[in-house]
Amino acid sequence: MATTAELFEEPFVADEYIERLAWRTPGGGSRGGEAFDPKRLLEEFVNHIQELQVMDERIQRKVEKLEQQCQKEAKEFAKKVQELQKSNQVAFQHFQELDEHISYVATKVCHLGDQLEGVNTPRQRAVEAQKLMKYFNEFLDGELKSDVFTNSEKIKEAADIIQKLHLIAQELPFDRFSEVKSKIASKYHDLECQLIQEFTSAQRRGEISRMREVAAVLLHFKGYSHCVDVYIKQCHEGAFLRNDVFEDAAILCQRVNKQVGEVFSNPETVLAKLIQNIFEVKLQTYVKDQLEEHRKSDAEQYLKNLYDLYTRTTNLSSKLMEFNLGTDKQTFLSKLIKSIFISYLENYIEVEIGYLKSRSAMILQRYYDSKNHQKRSIGSGGIQDLKERIRQRTNLPLGPSIDTHGETFLSQEVVVNLLQETKQAFERCHRLSDPSDLPKNAFRIFSMLVEFLCTEHIDYALETGLAGIPSSDSKNANLYFLDVVHQANTIFHLFDKQFNDHLMPLISSSPKLSECLQKKKEIIEQMEVKLDMGID
Repeated sequence: MATTAELFEEPFVADEYIERLAWRTPGGGSRGGEAFDPKRLLEEFVNHIQELQVMDERIQRKVEKLEQQCQKEAKEFAKKVQELQKSNQVAFQHFQELDEHISYVATKVCHLGDQLEGVNTPRQRAVEAQKLMKYFNEFLDGELKSDVFTNSEKIKEAADIIQKLHLIAQELPFDRFSEVKSKIASKYHDLECQLIQEFTSAQRRGEISRMREVAAVLLHFKGYSHCVDVYIKQCHEGAFLRNDVFEDAAILCQRVNKQVGEVFSNPETVLAKLIQNIFEVKLQTYVKDQLEEHRKSDAEQYLKNLYDLYTRTTNLSSKLMEFNLGTDKQTFLSKLIKSIFISYLENYIEVEIGYLKSRSAMILQRYYDSKNHQKRSIGSGGIQDLKERIRQRTNLPLGPSIDTHGETFLSQEVVVNLLQETKQAFERCHRLSDPSDLPKNAFRIFSMLVEFLCTEHIDYALETGLAGIPSSDSKNANLYFLDVVHQANTIFHLFDKQFNDHLMPLISSSPKLSECLQKKKEIIEQMEVKLDMGID
């Protein structure tokens, strides 16, 4: 049997098993020169089959024994599980009973606590009232003996008592208790001043915890707002030492924003009051000094300062938007900005137009003076009259010929200066105009550009150029007018570029757009007619 067991190998393959059995049997194969003996091999196979049958029976008995044992253990385990389930049900019932009992006890305890509180609260109030009556008697007698009033270290307790006595005194008739009411009010005021002084000293020492403690006591006093004012005033000390008041203001607000939440219970209100103080005191004074100096004497510098100051103020406002200033901080900051600049923005456009008009006239006059040229009035008839002459292709009655000495009276430098002034005016208009007035103001600036660039400069040069064309019977050919055409075309392209780049964004969504486009169309038509007339 041991030999048979040795023949079993994993994994089991029947063919290999037979081969191994035959190989181990003498005469079962060609091993060592032995001849094949089928009878002996058959006998070996028969014996081996019998051994296998015996082995099978033995294994089968072992399997049956194990199955019986397994079934027995399964029954025992099932019985044990049932017993545990019963024990669990009993424990669960006990737990429910315990839970109900705990709930019952808790209800009783809560009820007892309510009863105790109902008894204790009136008692505490009675004790508190008794203490207040005792302190009130001291004021009535005119001599404060209690340690809470004489010990400076108990100022917090004294403040709480005097604040309550002050409220009680308000309800007492004046004719009978005028003296004691006056004493309480005097003590109330003294403690209030002491607390504010203590807060001020703590702020100078940088003791945040003490500042927070005193501010919490002062919160119930009438002088709490004065405490906030003192805090703001001390924050200003040493904060505005540089020339840049806007940068100083931003740094101050950033520093206070980190501290105010640690000191006050309403930090957003305190920070908002600080910002309001900065705008109404520091910034308003600074803006007034910068603008009033040039308001009547130098319009150019006044407009530049106004634009710069308004831009820097709005940039500061944008930085302050990141702080917690309450629910509607956008409206709050807008009102502060408006309060500073309203007197300057109301008539801004009138100053802008007046400056642009005088500046443009000066640029043109300076140019004509450099050419030793005196502008003259040259009439050329209406646009329709010019169109009719061109259509008829007749000899054009251009009037008396003017000798221009080859001068086109068009200057690219003049044009660049006019366009630059107008560009700056558009930028100021965009920043300083109320949104509802922006298209109207932009149109007025555009009208100034049309007047001085197109009418007073380009149109005048075309009129002068037409007048300078020799008569048809002249023997000398003169192509001077072609130079006028070339320069006028170049200048008008610059004018058109500024129209698209700087005016269009300001009026694109307003009715003024069609009005500007129509005005531009009329200018183009007028120039084309005169250019065609001169070329013809």
